[in-house]
Amino acid sequence: MPKISQRGKEMPSSPIRKLAPLANEAKARGLKVYHLNIGQPDLPTPQKALDALKNVDRNILEYSPSQGFLSLREKLQAYYRRFRIELSVNDIIVTSGGSEAVLFAFLACLNPGDEIIVPEPAYANYMAFAVSAGAVIKTVTSTIDTGFALPPVEKFEELITERTKAILICNPNNPTGYLYTRAEMNQIRDLVMKYDLYLFSDEVYREFIYTGSPYISALNLEGIENNVVLVDSVSKRYSECGIRIGALVTRNADVRRAVMKFCQARLSPPLLGQIVAEESIEGTEDYAAEVYEEYVERRKCLVDGLNRIEGVYSPIPMGAFYTVASLPVDDADKFCEWCLSDFSYEGETIMMAPASGFYSTPGMGRNEVRIAYVLKKEDLQRALFILEKALEAYNTR
Repeated sequence: MPKISQRGKEMPSSPIRKLAPLANEAKARGLKVYHLNIGQPDLPTPQKALDALKNVDRNILEYSPSQGFLSLREKLQAYYRRFRIELSVNDIIVTSGGSEAVLFAFLACLNPGDEIIVPEPAYANYMAFAVSAGAVIKTVTSTIDTGFALPPVEKFEELITERTKAILICNPNNPTGYLYTRAEMNQIRDLVMKYDLYLFSDEVYREFIYTGSPYISALNLEGIENNVVLVDSVSKRYSECGIRIGALVTRNADVRRAVMKFCQARLSPPLLGQIVAEESIEGTEDYAAEVYEEYVERRKCLVDGLNRIEGVYSPIPMGAFYTVASLPVDDADKFCEWCLSDFSYEGETIMMAPASGFYSTPGMGRNEVRIAYVLKKEDLQRALFILEKALEAYNTR
């Protein structure tokens, strides 16, 4: 029997989706499952965007340009200007979701064996895309007791070798909700300049910042204009995860030329998705304000509720719509599985993402979970109540 590739063996399973079979079995048994495990907002997509989809008037659903429609890139150019990011329309390449932007950035900028330094915990699919590109993730660990602040710059320098080619950050952060300060961003800039590295910056959650501190885009860091590759997506800010529209943004013409070869090989980003995304960018300011206020309330509801449960601790996330919380359990992976396979309270249970899957360092995050506050407050309150009941039952088995 032929063997699968080493790459296939090394490809990590998603910590977010790997429990899906257990959740489906729980639902088949008649249980209601509160999904706190995945960043799929329950808020409706803007009506303006839905109308654009319903009113598509085309005789042919054709290929689009490999870099995406010019009209969409012009809308994105104006969108970035709102954040004081000045770009040429040619700096923007439309991708099939932010995920493809990460993969194409790795493929275009890194050789097999090249190393990327990533603060952990980190979005798990970064590891998957690194495996796909033959690159190696090296992690510096942030900890819950510091609210997942950026580790000292010395920790980065300890990892830098002749194979180091890039630093990757997510700001605001998934899974922790941490927002990097200006001082931290300047430290990263100085490292990138000193060692002439790429800076891959995933900024898909920029709309969701809950502090007076400013959002500092990597594209606004002086002196590294040709080092920065930004990853973006419309999925979260417009509740459009399924249309699969993202962007890779860089002022580095060599990187863009290389990325375009991969774009041409996959032909084009989704046609219908681009139509929806283009209609979402302008004329949705009221929608964005309402969504933001809703997440402010949900964050308070979730974090306050978690910290009222005995033995549970969550720092206050300053961005995105996630938090990583520590639980009074010996193994969060087993606890999350048990919640779906062996526990229910009044016909209901919860699904969370074990945080161990967001770390590369073995043993880290064993008593932590990532929780997404993407459900309405009433559901979050009920899920918190069920979590408390689950912890009581699990620890008295």
